[in-house]
Amino acid sequence: MGVGKGSSRVLGAVMGGVLAATAPTAGAQDAMPSVRPADYARAESFMGYNTTPLLDHTVNTVIWQDDGHFWFRDHDADGDHFRRVDAATGTISDAFDRELLAKALADATGKPADATKLAVTAFKVAQDGRFDFTVAKQRYLCDLQDKSVCVAVDADTRKPSAQDADADAKAPMVLSPDEKLGAFIRDWNLWVRDIDTGAETRLTTDGRTDYGYATDNAGWTHSDRAILVWSPDSSKIATFQQDQREVGEMVLVGTNVGLPKVERWKYPLAGADKVTMIERVIIDVPTRKVVRLDMPPDQHRSTLCDDVSCDGGWEDVRWSPDGATLAFASTSRDHKDTWLRVADAATGKVREVYHEHAPTYFESGNGKVNWQYLPESGEFIWFSEKSDWGHLYLHDLATGKLKHAITSGEGNVTQVLRVDPDSRTIWFRGVGMEPGRDPYYQHFYKVGFDGGQPQLLTPEDADHTISLSPDGTYFVDAYSTPQTPPVTRLRRSGDGSDIAVIARADDSRLRAIGWVPPTSITVKARDGKTTLYGMLFTPTGLDESRKYPVVNYIYPGPQTGSVRGRSFNVARADHQALAELGFIVVAIDGMGTPWRSKSFHDAFDGDIGDNTLPDQVAGLRELGKRFPWMDLERVGVWGHSGGGYATVDAMFTYPEFYKVGVAQAGNHDNRNYEDDWAEKWMGLEVTKDGSSNYDAQANQNRAANLRGKLLLAHGMMDNNVHPSNTLLVVDALIKANKDFDLLLFPNARHSFGKDTGYMTRRRWDYFVRHLMGAQPPVEYKMQADKS
Repeated sequence: MGVGKGSSRVLGAVMGGVLAATAPTAGAQDAMPSVRPADYARAESFMGYNTTPLLDHTVNTVIWQDDGHFWFRDHDADGDHFRRVDAATGTISDAFDRELLAKALADATGKPADATKLAVTAFKVAQDGRFDFTVAKQRYLCDLQDKSVCVAVDADTRKPSAQDADADAKAPMVLSPDEKLGAFIRDWNLWVRDIDTGAETRLTTDGRTDYGYATDNAGWTHSDRAILVWSPDSSKIATFQQDQREVGEMVLVGTNVGLPKVERWKYPLAGADKVTMIERVIIDVPTRKVVRLDMPPDQHRSTLCDDVSCDGGWEDVRWSPDGATLAFASTSRDHKDTWLRVADAATGKVREVYHEHAPTYFESGNGKVNWQYLPESGEFIWFSEKSDWGHLYLHDLATGKLKHAITSGEGNVTQVLRVDPDSRTIWFRGVGMEPGRDPYYQHFYKVGFDGGQPQLLTPEDADHTISLSPDGTYFVDAYSTPQTPPVTRLRRSGDGSDIAVIARADDSRLRAIGWVPPTSITVKARDGKTTLYGMLFTPTGLDESRKYPVVNYIYPGPQTGSVRGRSFNVARADHQALAELGFIVVAIDGMGTPWRSKSFHDAFDGDIGDNTLPDQVAGLRELGKRFPWMDLERVGVWGHSGGGYATVDAMFTYPEFYKVGVAQAGNHDNRNYEDDWAEKWMGLEVTKDGSSNYDAQANQNRAANLRGKLLLAHGMMDNNVHPSNTLLVVDALIKANKDFDLLLFPNARHSFGKDTGYMTRRRWDYFVRHLMGAQPPVEYKMQADKS
């Protein structure tokens, strides 16, 4: 798709004529045209915190309250409204009186409450008829009829206990299915708390420092939550004792007056001799008996993500309905081998059911662990990409043997959302199954265990987000494209038939400020054959007689790509805002990123330093021929985290093409990053004759190649990608006698937090000055930073 002449809007009038056809020569700083503060302010008006509130009637989240009712937050020019829907009829009504709630909250807290901006995240009707609200993480019981009164209550409604003075007494709990008990960690051991009485029981006794139960620490991410799975009858807990006693420590040093704050935690690195291991256990809660599974310690790995926990739970574990057995998947350290095993909950005896070896790496889905345990019928459903596409297969549970494929052909099952063993039906999201459509658009399907052609339940040519009712009878379908705002429908899961349109987003207020959606593009990959998909952002006043500098936004994966989803998104980071300053911004999902075929995803397996860069360069060159207003003599690149890594790689590997780069929080040598991520995509480290297979991926080894302008940025309290990654590049650049720029945020984490606005402004400044050849406004203060 191209950009036509009809998109021209006289950018020069907005920009004050700053778009020079060529960059100024060295020493011509005084002759630079200037970009005004007003130009930055106009660009900033396209940031998400300014544009997102202008999109009316979107349904961002659906919260099901029972099988037949859900609520959602509706937004328009009058602020937020809370709607409740009867699924059987599609009838929509106000969930509660927001004005009365605001008044009651103001009385309860002594602070003003704006009825148009209430931070309600959950609500239900309590047994006594009052509303039970969660507002900004605080629970309230509110009478909105007789007295309009709210009373704050503890999050778990428990009575005060003797441990309330302890710092860990309020540790996050995992509620049992019957909601009578909450499991939590204290002093490296697992405890449960009776929700009604507050009484606490210690379940384990031998947990100790760095060898605790249910502890959540993958190095790059860690929390106080407990990682476990309750049995359906709330009598047992499946968890692990995590052994990190011999794992190396990561250290961060804060910046403050006086002695610095030092943070230390266990952080296993790629190539380390000792990494985190887990010892699987099942705990009988009433008797406090701990059954250790009869198997060696297992790798701290998931079949899907780079943590044993992907979404806060333990997704690779499934209980049988009666709680007698437990199925779980184990993954090898290099992610090439995965085993499905079943344990007897009473004895801990383990039986190996199935094993799959992948030549590159095994994954159990896209965004969700998809294998299913079906002990009542003696079967299991397995997800595999062995056909070059992600599909479902039905296996015999006793022998592990394949019965037959459930799905097949081109396209991927991405997420299994529901399995009904009684009707032997599966509901799933999938991509690439509809010929002629964008292969990244997700649709919703149902298929029987016996296989055959899946039934499409979402016919619209768009990207579909699905929320199923608890019993699976209904689903809410919000569908959109990058150019068309979402429509939200309530449908029946049996056949996809409509019940009601819940909301139809209105972008008229958004377009009134001049906003335009990005252009979806396709280009050919490095091989000249494979089609790649991406997005192009142009100034709303595009003048096709000019030459515009180009900024390549990059995130190379391999776990995701640069575009980050195909649903409607108002802001998409600051891509359109940057374009408003007079740039063409391009994001391309190169080979090596997910959602396409397995071979597409495997494009640079074992060579993570590829970073999709051959595809980025090929794609930009193709676009430059298609759109002569793209100036390929002035190409910049930027990215964050993996994108920061790819940015520096681009500047070092393609110095004749990329002239300016801004690299934020990059993992520049993955031997200084956590083991699970790097070893999955790069493989295990092999050292021979003093050389490592990881040498080629290390950015610092190519520092002498730098020719252009490079800005490196990192948070010094980054507990995901340690700042040593950037400092390795800094050290190499100094030794190579190269000029570069460095921006360190003394107390910032990985995403920069409160320093994000400053980083955005400095990034804009850098591209304006060095790529556009203009003078940015002096110390412009982003609106998000103003208070």
